[in-house]
Amino acid sequence: MIFVTVGTQLSFDRLINAVDGWAAIHPDVEIVAQIGPTENQPKHLRYSSFLSPDKVDEYFMRASLIVSHAGMGSILTALKYRKPILILPRRFSLSEHRNDHQMATAKWLCNKPGITVVWTESEIGERLDSREALPAGEGICDDANPELIARLQSYFASI
Repeated sequence: MIFVTVGTQLSFDRLINAVDGWAAIHPDVEIVAQIGPTENQPKHLRYSSFLSPDKVDEYFMRASLIVSHAGMGSILTALKYRKPILILPRRFSLSEHRNDHQMATAKWLCNKPGITVVWTESEIGERLDSREALPAGEGICDDANPELIARLQSYFASI
């Protein structure tokens, strides 16, 4: 199953339309999407505007691939569950966000294990066609590194 998420603040029709177009020619692939607040209604995948945090967590765990905007919540959750994530950053020039921080995030993360960045929606289909080759990340934990905590405690105790 492929889980597509655009976060909760804004719609991202460019991403959803690209995945929906791919889904039209791959009806055998299960795709579930969280599409945000939009009038756009995909025709070839299962979707909801919003999902509860528990449902999002369930889909992240079940998915073999995450497709997302360049939102840190989605990226960190994919890494946490060691799921490959394919991201398309929102672009300010297309009125998809208030600034280009997602472009900066994508540039920063594009060579990290488990994160595959595409820069245009036309690249989505080719990456989905070869989705089995997309690597998963190494995983991250919910807690801070104990060494970091000890150093911070030591620092604050000294001031």
